[in-house]
Formats: sequence, structure tokens, C-alpha cells
Amino acid sequence: MERLQSHRDFVTVLKRRRKVGGKDIVVHYLVPDDAHDEEQATYRRLGLAVSKSVGKAVTRNTVKRRFRVLARTHEDLLPERCDIVLRAKPSAAAASYSSLDEQIAKAFATVARKTA
Repeated sequence: MERLQSHRDFVTVLKRRRKVGGKDIVVHYLVPDDAHDEEQATYRRLGLAVSKSVGKAVTRNTVKRRFRVLARTHEDLLPERCDIVLRAKPSAAAASYSSLDEQIAKAFATVARKTA
């Protein structure tokens, strides 16, 4: 899974306002309509948004590490061309790993169902 790196890419995904919510996370997603570039036909890109309301730097980095691992684990649930931004709610810092695992799996399955 590649990373969303530019601010423009984040803004594009977030402005589409297509999202799936959970108790501790919100998944914003965008499946581009244009298929003009053959190389981009099989990518999935992930961006993380973990604000200071989640906690101090150590806590935020822990949440980001968990999100990266879980997104990599469940990435095959997503459509082939998809941009995802995982946004952590403040409660994500105290959530268990298994709870986040269930929420991300359910959210990714919902994204796949809505984009199919």
C-alpha cells in the first residue's frame, strides 16, 4: 500500500465527503473515475490524520503505527484503485488493538461494497 503524501491529495479525498465511520475511526475514501493511466490502475494509497486531540506525540505515533499495520492487513478488501484517509477520533488512543482491527475491517468492507 502506497502513501498519500501531498497536501493536495489529502484535500481531494477529504473534500469528496465520502466517509464511513466507526467508534474510534473515520475512513474517508475516493475511487478516481478516470482510468487514463495504466500504471495507476492497481494502486491503493493510504493517508493518516491523527490530530493533537488524540494525545501527545508518543500516543499519536502509536495510533499511526497501529493504523498502518491494520491497513496493510486488510488492504485486499479495498477496490483496486482507491485513496483512503484514516482519521483517528480522540478515543482511538485508548482503544484496544482488536477493537481497531474489527473497525478497520468493517469500514474497508463497507467502502468496497459502496464503490462496487
